Amino acid sequence: MRLREIVIGVKLAGLLALPAQAHVSEQGFVLLLPTGVYTAAGVAAVALTVLALFAVPGAVVLALFGHRSWPARDFSAARQITSLISLAGMGFVLYLGFAGPRDPLSNLMPLSFWTLGWVATVSLAILFGNLWAWINPWTGLYSLLGKLRPVVTLPEGLGRWPAVALLLGFAAFLLADIAPDDPARLAQFVAIYWVATFAGMVVCGPGWLRHAELGHAIFAAYASLAPLRLSAPAGLGGPGWRLLAVRPAPASGVFALCLLGVGSFDGLNETFWWLGTIGVNPLEFPGRSAVVGQTVAGLVLACAALIAVFALSVWLGLRLARTDLRFAEAFGWLALSLLPIAMVYHVAHYLTSFLVQIQYSIAALSDPFARGADWLGIEPFRVTTGFFNSIDSVRLIWTTQAGLVVLGHVWSVLLSHRIALDLFGNHRRTALATLPLSVFMIAYTMLGLWLLAAPKGA
Repeated sequence: MRLREIVIGVKLAGLLALPAQAHVSEQGFVLLLPTGVYTAAGVAAVALTVLALFAVPGAVVLALFGHRSWPARDFSAARQITSLISLAGMGFVLYLGFAGPRDPLSNLMPLSFWTLGWVATVSLAILFGNLWAWINPWTGLYSLLGKLRPVVTLPEGLGRWPAVALLLGFAAFLLADIAPDDPARLAQFVAIYWVATFAGMVVCGPGWLRHAELGHAIFAAYASLAPLRLSAPAGLGGPGWRLLAVRPAPASGVFALCLLGVGSFDGLNETFWWLGTIGVNPLEFPGRSAVVGQTVAGLVLACAALIAVFALSVWLGLRLARTDLRFAEAFGWLALSLLPIAMVYHVAHYLTSFLVQIQYSIAALSDPFARGADWLGIEPFRVTTGFFNSIDSVRLIWTTQAGLVVLGHVWSVLLSHRIALDLFGNHRRTALATLPLSVFMIAYTMLGLWLLAAPKGA
């Protein structure tokens, strides 16, 4: 197919999809670019990285993730202030959710939660670290209550298991709920979650956030990839160096795998292939209410299958390396090496919708009550999708997405090798132990590029 025809198809898909699909997870533009060359080049890049790791000395990989430490700074007072500001902002958008405009494209409740929060702020964690520690709407208010004595002390062995359950529940709401971008419905969801979390803090102390608050778990995971950290342990190093400081429990590994599984299924469940699998005509999509059960089942199966395949890769690696290292220890730590893939999938998957939704967000910030105000002085302001009708911009967007996917896999291959050096000690044993995992990552590169370009109909 010629590129001009592809661009026209993308534009038409966008014009049809945007009025009906304001939710950021619903990709409005079907990118039908030929993917053979991109897939081959991406797989080759990851495969060559794997081969190179067999040849280069382990010291080279160690140097890639080295870091320089410095004294940590205490930002607790500043974070309490920003948390209170965030709480006030949340109160405002909750009010808009219940009493503001009903159009999700004009209401700051869904736009701030999905576009500014779930898409933009989560993506920025890889550059700026744990932003949630600054903007969560609980810690500031909790600090004003003084030093409360917890009624119940959560066991450290609880780990990330509550966060795993919350992530799957959140993903089910994101992908299967009949109207997750409805302002009042979303405001109710957020309000209930805020009350439940604050009650958990009052009863169990701040440890509740560490074990059972989804935002904290997501940002802590992705922030561990950031090269810079100012609070303890403070330092600057290769992206991912902080993962090497503590050997995680298996629950942390399962959480990382579920992040990747959720992101992958978010792309898969929109494809013609998935819709055909569940017996839905992609050109006559009956609506979310008709496929709630199939979507939830697919989400759970996707995460379970990913965990099973990854666990098999780790188990085979342990057998090849002939080591007596415990499976749980290897699984928990090596699973964190997939976080770069999960992050780049997140960015690449939402890039096209973000380019449009951020414009609606700016317009809503300038006129939050949809009454013709112009608080930001941006009028005349019009949302445009013209960049999807330009050959050069479409090519740039798609190659950026594909490049991110490949870069994430290369990064994960390097990070898994670095973690394995700590686990297995010598270069030969590390190479053998990571061989099945490397094959897994090469295969996942193919899947990721296919998901990126597959025709979508929901």
